[in-house]
Amino acid sequence: MKTVLSIIGLFLLTLSVKAQGNYEQGMQKAFELWGAQKPAEASNLFERIAAAEKENWLPYYYVANVNIVNSFAIKDRKKINSQLKKAQDNLNLASTFSDNNPEIMVLQALLYTAQMMENPAQKSRELAPKITKIYNEAIKIAPENPRVNASYAEWKLGSAKFFKEDITPICKEFEKSLLLFEKHTPSVPFGPSWGKERLEMLLKQCGN
Repeated sequence: MKTVLSIIGLFLLTLSVKAQGNYEQGMQKAFELWGAQKPAEASNLFERIAAAEKENWLPYYYVANVNIVNSFAIKDRKKINSQLKKAQDNLNLASTFSDNNPEIMVLQALLYTAQMMENPAQKSRELAPKITKIYNEAIKIAPENPRVNASYAEWKLGSAKFFKEDITPICKEFEKSLLLFEKHTPSVPFGPSWGKERLEMLLKQCGN
């Protein structure tokens, strides 16, 4: 009996290792596609991984991430709206499996920012308070998260430039965020690690 149980246990372990290997290979391939400027292919692969993983928030997160980032680079309004809808659907799924996750909250704020770009004068009244609220909540949950700090600071930079305010305090926030990036490591495999290059570009606007 013990021998039978041992064989079953080994079989289940083998399946688990194989599944984990497929997940890792799939995620690596999706990142390669994204890095090769193939966002549609990357998004599709992340979607397939999400369908297989089911309760893992990360593939849903990256489907949303790819589509949000790509929406800033295209001008066709229909395509933008389609991508942002896909992003929102996947953020909702990611939140189902990881509630009050500051990484997901940052993407939600970025999605609202992308929606606001369609008509800033009109949509900022509705979306700007939502974006600020999300960042404030995320900061309370993860005050040392570099993406939370950097993204919130960039959001405030846009407002400061619009109202022609002094950006020196925001530049200080960028410097703090850079230090947070230096000591940050993802808490899970394939966890979010993006944002440092964008922050370094923003710091140049501060003269640093």
